[in-house]
Amino acid sequence: MDNFIVSARKYRPTTFNSVVGQSALTTTLKNAIKSNHLAHAYLFCGTRGVGKTTCARIFAKTINCMNPTADHEACNECESCISFNEQRSYNIHELDAASNNSVDDIRTLIEQVRIPPQIGKYSVFIVDEVHMLSTGAFNAFLKTLEEPPAHAIFILATTEKHKIIPTILSRCQIYDFNRITVADTVAHLKYVADSEGVTVDMNALNVIAQKSDGGMRDALSIFDQIVSFCGNNITYQGVIDNLNVLDYEYYFRIVESFLEGNVSKSLLIFNDILNKGFDAQHFITGLSTHLRDVLVSKDSTTIQLLEVGHDIGKKYEVQAQQCSAEFLYQALKISNDCDLNYRLSKNKRLLVELALIRMCQLNDEKKKSSLADNDKIPLKKLEAETNPTVTSPQIPAASAKTVIHNTEPAKPQEIHVQIQPKVGQTQVSPSAANKPDRQGAPHPGFKRPASIFINNKPQMNSGTEQVSVQKDIHQQSSMNKSFTEDELVVAWRKFGQTIEDDIKRVNFENTNLPKKTGDTTFEILVNNVMQENEMKKIQTDIIQFLYYELQNSSIRMQVKVSEENELQRTISPEEKYKMMIEENPFLEQLRKNLGMELD
Repeated sequence: MDNFIVSARKYRPTTFNSVVGQSALTTTLKNAIKSNHLAHAYLFCGTRGVGKTTCARIFAKTINCMNPTADHEACNECESCISFNEQRSYNIHELDAASNNSVDDIRTLIEQVRIPPQIGKYSVFIVDEVHMLSTGAFNAFLKTLEEPPAHAIFILATTEKHKIIPTILSRCQIYDFNRITVADTVAHLKYVADSEGVTVDMNALNVIAQKSDGGMRDALSIFDQIVSFCGNNITYQGVIDNLNVLDYEYYFRIVESFLEGNVSKSLLIFNDILNKGFDAQHFITGLSTHLRDVLVSKDSTTIQLLEVGHDIGKKYEVQAQQCSAEFLYQALKISNDCDLNYRLSKNKRLLVELALIRMCQLNDEKKKSSLADNDKIPLKKLEAETNPTVTSPQIPAASAKTVIHNTEPAKPQEIHVQIQPKVGQTQVSPSAANKPDRQGAPHPGFKRPASIFINNKPQMNSGTEQVSVQKDIHQQSSMNKSFTEDELVVAWRKFGQTIEDDIKRVNFENTNLPKKTGDTTFEILVNNVMQENEMKKIQTDIIQFLYYELQNSSIRMQVKVSEENELQRTISPEEKYKMMIEENPFLEQLRKNLGMELD
């Protein structure tokens, strides 16, 4: 029985034209051979399995070929090519720097450099994993690498270019090898399968190509593994079963549950995935990739970024039409945040389940927001219903007048929209929504009133609508009611209940209660500068709330850091030491005896 040769060795490229996915680099090397512009040192960089060592061998074989072809490839017939193919060439030397990384190993290499080639023009020295050389070995290699004999050419290969010292980099021509694309990997695997008489499903080859992560050697190794599992008929199901890859179908189904808002269905799908032995983080990263693929499938200009088989690509296009771009953006953000927080979470399953629940609620939130927008009645429509005689955006001077009063800008102003009502109808006033009820509590939807006047000129709600406004002078005079500190504390706590964010509300309720410092002034003591900044962010909202809650428009608020914390924040180490000496003078004598200095 013949010995089995793995596909990675059996189908290893032997010419520049057979190298997969590196056309730019192979063309450059062939042109250098054609014009006889050969450097004395090359550095090939790239991830594993992209063809660095393979290209180095092809390059060494071609420059020593005695009868190169018209396309500047090795002939494979001359003595130099035959000896290379039979692995007995004395012109090509390979050194594994991972296991030969000492200064003595480099000195041995330098001695070999002095020996001229027996056949051909050049002695080629291929140093693989060159970043593993020690610092001393690098330094011993510098002089020879800079000025080698005319017959010597060095080809260094590495997966980690950043570990090579700059003096080595400056002496080499650097070639960066790219990751092999999924399309190129699939095409080469199809060629290998046809050569071996293996029937394959193209979707299965796509999974293998994605699993290899741009490395052709990994792809061919996985291919051999799948052939051992499936035989001569490779199917998509066989590949995902053998490689333990999560089926695309799970992601399509779970996104459908998001669109339906079906939380139970999404949690059951996730539970099924866990029962099959898949890691939760592997699932959430795969879901992020799936949502990204759905997003790029929405536009014909970005669909080329989709790296899947034709049949699965059709499914992505169908699901992309069902999902809105806004839904995909928000779902991607949720899945990405879950991925970032996964490692820090103690209950990892709950973290993923909460992310799935939030994604199921995205469409519900969109529907609620659209219904809320429909419930808002435009002012122009309100005017038409309450005053059918107005047919123009301009309000006649006879029916409405605009009165502007100069007041202090710091005090709030009650603004009324004056509209001519029908007989039997009640006049509508937007400010009524913010007026307190019988118990003095504000409207649940309290918001800080927006400024209407700028430089004492009325501002219109839109470019075409004009609203007549009039200030209620009597209401202004009634906003001077006195209040006690207990009433202030009650109103302060009521404001905390209007904060929607749970964390911010708890932080607000844990702060110190307000203390009156005058008839209409009070102060809040906080523990640190961070609390001071957070309190100042909502200071305007607090004051506006208290205006209407306490019926006083002269309220003023001051935020201060407590004196004890302020003292700790500003005292320097020298000042602390002086205070300690005042309490115990013997400390200074002890410091001098020990020869200690202040840090």
